[in-house]
This record gives sequence, structure tokens and C-alpha cells, in this order.
Amino acid sequence: MNIANFLVRASRVAPGRPAVYCGTSPTHTFATLAQSCAGFAGGLREVLKLAAGERVALVMKNCPAYVECMFGCWHAGLTCVPVNAKLHAREIAFILQNSGARLVLVTADLANTVGEALGFVEDPEPVVIEVGSADYRKLAGHAPIPMRHAAPDAVAWLFYTSGTTGRPKGAKLTHRNLTAMTLNYFVDVDTIAPGDCALHPAPMSHGSGMYLLPHVLGFGAQVVPESGRFEPDEIATLLAAHPGASFFAAPTMVSRLVSSGRLGPAALANLKSIIYGGGPMYVADCKAALAAFGQRLVQIYGQGESPMTITVLPKHMHLDDGDPRYEARLASVGYAQAPVEVRTVSPTGEPLAIGEIGEIVVRGDTVMAGYWNNPQATADSLRDGWLWTGDVGSFDEEGLLTLRDRSKDMIISGGTNIYPREVEEVLLRHPAVAEVAIVGRVHPDWGEELVAFVATAPGASVTPEELDELCVTYIARFKRPKVYRFIDVLPKNHYGKVLKTELRQVAVQNREADRVLAGGD
Repeated sequence: MNIANFLVRASRVAPGRPAVYCGTSPTHTFATLAQSCAGFAGGLREVLKLAAGERVALVMKNCPAYVECMFGCWHAGLTCVPVNAKLHAREIAFILQNSGARLVLVTADLANTVGEALGFVEDPEPVVIEVGSADYRKLAGHAPIPMRHAAPDAVAWLFYTSGTTGRPKGAKLTHRNLTAMTLNYFVDVDTIAPGDCALHPAPMSHGSGMYLLPHVLGFGAQVVPESGRFEPDEIATLLAAHPGASFFAAPTMVSRLVSSGRLGPAALANLKSIIYGGGPMYVADCKAALAAFGQRLVQIYGQGESPMTITVLPKHMHLDDGDPRYEARLASVGYAQAPVEVRTVSPTGEPLAIGEIGEIVVRGDTVMAGYWNNPQATADSLRDGWLWTGDVGSFDEEGLLTLRDRSKDMIISGGTNIYPREVEEVLLRHPAVAEVAIVGRVHPDWGEELVAFVATAPGASVTPEELDELCVTYIARFKRPKVYRFIDVLPKNHYGKVLKTELRQVAVQNREADRVLAGGD
């Protein structure tokens, strides 16, 4: 079940088709890519003497070599450890140490960071090879070897969580997990025809890289921006040059693309799909994207522990068909994807009825095998075959799941549960509000109170009184924020997720000042 077989298959069925582009320039056909990966695998096994299952860390910006490195590792029967290129050296060091990586493949722009990271790594220190160097070319130029066997439950991808609330954990994603994810892409997410392509403006160490797999299986090409990152102007240029293009993006990236106004007729003619996930897409932002790009949006909800595969809101459900529940549909994350079961449960694991709010649990062939070298975290997250996601939500009568929040983000005020996202959705209705995040803070009488952090649109302004009035119009009075704090931009991590942990700290630090602003408790 080695997923490297996807590329071997493509090289036989569609050898001359372009497989990888750097911007608008093709770098590999499927035949040359497969040959290169088989040679690279030979170098890994026979020159570096890496044994089956050993870990290879990829500390690389997005680049065409990413594809060669990943498939070369899998072809050799090794485990890939893709590392977010924006991490601090100490964070990279933790991943290298925790995974026991024998080899680090690094792009030139990150060589100094990796060098610094090695100073924090205890023995054994991994070998470091810079992509494009003489040592790298020696590995890639090795005689090709046959694809090594990999058991279905062998670890293919060691996915480290973002670690915003503690040390990151390495989710063990097996060849079975990634095969199930890949096959289901064609069932629930999108179609891929030969000649279509995947753009990679989002990190290939995460969701964008995972969508390499269905595009190889569907004989589609990988298009890596020359910049190696998300740039609206560059995306517009690439879309104009590549028909049948789709890409994965965080909601913040979609909103930036909308605000840029860069996608003209030529780009839109070639844009097939934007698959968004990895954070909340608010209804107002979703409507703006639909107005800008048309019916090209697909939402997926997944986690690193069940990669890209928990629920889906397909294109046709983004269409305003006059259903009075249209906005509720857009606010949801869709229905369960085909290879998994999804439930909401009580704290003791009892399934909840329609409309009841509880923790979301999932089981199926996409769910990880556990956390690397972390039996306690594995036992906490995997119970009786179910992955406890830490997310809170509820199902409606149509099987649509609406996320309320992470369980840790829920606020209990006066004994009542308040879900920040509900309040955030209301505040975003105001045209002056560009971004908003709600956090809880200890209150002596109510248990917790709501603090709203608001970033306004350029040149716009709004008063707390206006926002308060908006809340009273749409939600119960007790759900209103106690204090509104106006900031330039919300703090985010490397994937565009709002860092509510930092905002909670700010809220606590400014409690006395906020008492004055609010006129006391």
C-alpha cells in the first residue's frame, strides 16, 4: 500500500504529462519525476544507509524539490517529517529531537535556522543536506531502486501539530490513512482530470502538501509559485497560465485574495476550485468570496489527526438556492465525509441528539495511529476507536455540523455556555469590522466575561455602543462582550489561525484599564 505507487502508476499511464511546474515553467513529467524519485530513494537507502521507517525531516520552503523529496522518501520506505518553514529554531529542534530524524533536507534560505536548531539537538545529531547542493545532487543521481514495500499501518507522514498551547505532538499518519484521504478527495471534495493542476501557495508541509496525493493519482500537475508563498498577484498570474487549477487555502488567505481584487477574467476562467479549511470562515467572508469568485468554493473540516477528512461543504451547498437556512448552511462545516463516522458526544462519551452541543469525535481509516512517543496524549485523544477532536459543535436535522469553538475556547458566564464564534459572526456584520476575536476572562460574579478584540477596516471606525447595539439586535443580551478593545490586527500563527491564547493574556493584563473603560463591574 505504499503511497509512492501513485507516482509509479502515473509514470506508466501518463509518462509525458507535466507533473511539476515552477511558476509557469515545467520541471518534470511524470516519467522524469518517477525516475528522479527512484534514484533519490536509492541514495537514501544505499548511500546514507537509512533503514525502513526511519524519519527524514523536510525543513523547506515550497519548491518543486518538495515533491521529489517526499515521494523519494516514500519510495524508499521512509517516513517524511515535513516541518513548517516559519518555525523558530528551538521549535524545529524539538521536532528533530522528538522524531529522531536521521536526515534533514533543507532549502538554502533555511540553512542558518537549521544550523541554529542543531545547537539544541542532543545526540544523535542528524545529517543535514541542502537541496540543490552537490551532496543532494549525488543522492538524486543515484541509480534508481525498486519501490520498497510499506505495510498499510507503516507511518508515512509524521505531522506535528502547531503547538500554540504547548509542545507540538507528532500525529502518526499511515499509508492507510493517506490512501483513504486521497481516494475520498474524488468522492467528496473535487474532481481531477488529466491536465488539471494544484497550486501550492499554502505550506506544503501541511494541507497543501497533502493534496499532492490526489493530484498525482488523478494525473494532475503540481504548480509551485516561484516565490514559494502566498502572493495574490502571483496567484493571479499562475491561474491565467494554468487551466483546471485548484488550491487549498486558509480562510484568511481567501479573504486576502478577495480584498486584493487581483483575479481578473483570465484567472477566473482557469480557476476550478478553492478548497478552504484550517480555521473558521465567517458567513460574511464566505459571501464576499462567492461574489468575487463564483461557485468555486469547497469547505473541508479536518485535523492533522484525521488529515483533511472529517466533514465537507461541497460547491453545490454554497449556492444560494432561496433556502431560508442558507446562511446556517454557510456557517456550518458540512456533512460527514464518506470514510468516517462523526458524532457529538457528552463528556462521558454518550452520543448527543440533534441540536445538542458537545465535543466532536470521529473514527475511520483516516484517523491517525496515535502520537509519536506520547502514549498519554494518544490515550487522551483516542478512546474506543474514536478521535476526540477538542472541537465543540452540533448537528442539525440535515446532518450538517456547525462548529461552535474549540472546547477550551467556550466561555461560561453566569452558568451559561457562550460560544465565541456566534458573537464574532454578529460583530462581523458591521461593515467597519475587518476582524474580531472573542475571549473569556475571569469575572468575580459571573465566572467569566467576554472581551472582544476588534480590528477595523482601513479608514473605518466604529464605537463600542454601535457594536453593543448590533449584538442586542441579533443575540441575547447576556452574550454581549463586556469590553471592546480595538487593535490594528489580530495575532495569528504561521497558518493564519488567531492566537486566542495571546489575546487572553492581553485581556487579563488590561483588566483594570478595562474596568475604567466599561465604567466598572
